[in-house]
Amino acid sequence: MNASSDSCAGPRPVRLAVIALISLLLFATFCSLGVWQVHRRAWKLDLIAKVDSRVHRPAIEAPLRPQWPAVNAADDEYLHVQASGTFLYDKQTLVQAVTDLGSGFWVLTPLRRDDGELVMVNRGFVLPEWRKEASAAPASSTRVTVAGLLRMDEPKGVFLRHNDAAIDLWYTRDLQGIAAKRGLGPVAPYFIDMQAGPGAQPDPRTAPVPGLTQVHFPNNHMSYLVTWFALAAMTLAGAGLLWRDEWRRGSRLKK
Repeated sequence: MNASSDSCAGPRPVRLAVIALISLLLFATFCSLGVWQVHRRAWKLDLIAKVDSRVHRPAIEAPLRPQWPAVNAADDEYLHVQASGTFLYDKQTLVQAVTDLGSGFWVLTPLRRDDGELVMVNRGFVLPEWRKEASAAPASSTRVTVAGLLRMDEPKGVFLRHNDAAIDLWYTRDLQGIAAKRGLGPVAPYFIDMQAGPGAQPDPRTAPVPGLTQVHFPNNHMSYLVTWFALAAMTLAGAGLLWRDEWRRGSRLKK
């Protein structure tokens, strides 16, 4: 009976080694995930601070063509910029969007600047009904000055939805793809998310609603890192209890 029990129990050193190995692997994994969240949290806090400072600065002139190659997300996205020129309303593009106002489109319109260069402007959000309004009453082409936030090109589609230039279907603001489709030639590698004017409250059924840019970023990394480090601590505690029980069981079987 005792021999059978010892046989079923298996070699104690092997069980202890397996418990230790599995526990160390889990502990290392949870700690790595926790450290990763520490770095992600630092990155997110830095991003929030940069965006907050850029958004509230006075508007500066949007980068001109000689500056285009140097424009990048890390240094320039969400800068408060402005540009003057004439809208090319006949070349505008609708990009599918979902906002608090419902499902509809961003209205992306080229602005021919005073120096002749083109920059895309997201004039705002519209509901599908706006298409009738836009086709019925062509907008004028007077000179305008627009201000808003600098946003970077979005060349890729979204999950399971890809831009299709052939049928003029756009899920993201793919500036170069849209420019090629419209025959615009070179355009800036960024677009301007137009800000709302003082007291403006347009109806998305009849006019684009600007100023809907999301500049508030969720920051849940503290809860994530606490969770991962807590799991690491629980792994050590659980491994200690298992080790103790196996050790005691092995000691009793030896008697």
